Amino acid sequence: MPRTLDPEAHAVRRDAFIDVAQRLIQVKGYEQMSIQDVLDELDASRGAFYHYFDAKEELLAAVVERIAATATATLEPIVVDPDLTAIQKFEGIFAGLARWKGERRELMLAILQVWLSDDNAIVRERLRKDTVVLIAPLLATILRQGNAEGTFSVSSPDEAARVLISLIQGSGDIASELFFARQAGTVEFDVVERAFAAYSEALERILGVSAGSLNLADPATLHDWYD
Repeated sequence: MPRTLDPEAHAVRRDAFIDVAQRLIQVKGYEQMSIQDVLDELDASRGAFYHYFDAKEELLAAVVERIAATATATLEPIVVDPDLTAIQKFEGIFAGLARWKGERRELMLAILQVWLSDDNAIVRERLRKDTVVLIAPLLATILRQGNAEGTFSVSSPDEAARVLISLIQGSGDIASELFFARQAGTVEFDVVERAFAAYSEALERILGVSAGSLNLADPATLHDWYD
């Protein structure tokens, strides 16, 4: 008689692997963490690991996907807050993400160390697709509110939300590159400021708001990460 899979138990056990991997990535770094390290923490067999993940990279993908889902969940209260204008919500999304990352700085830096590696290109692409699914509905809701308030001028909120996500993802790639460049001392801080200003300007033009309407990267946050 075939064994019946308990979906809940399967999810709990899989989450345990992700929990351990996330902690080890933060403590040791992804490259230094081995599958055996994870198995030792859980007193699990290698066969058990491959029951849930095809490879170490799959485990990294699961950690990153959880990070994205957890961060997105913290943004939903901003989107549904009836007391906030569309611009306040839009700024709140960026401020909320910056705050969330800042509270998990060591983990974010550990992920960042391997994020731009060619070996993890598939992981990056998966996260990009997941981000569209998670974030697009939130942004589209804000865009509709902005249109109703007469603040934004967006003809198709759903499609515009996807365009915005592409731009935001691009800014994230540049932000990572600039972080390492600053660490290496190869760029000045004003280069960072100009890059973020350029993306803010592009977002303002898509939304149809006047220049300087959005404050998406306050100086204190930039100095905290890039100084």
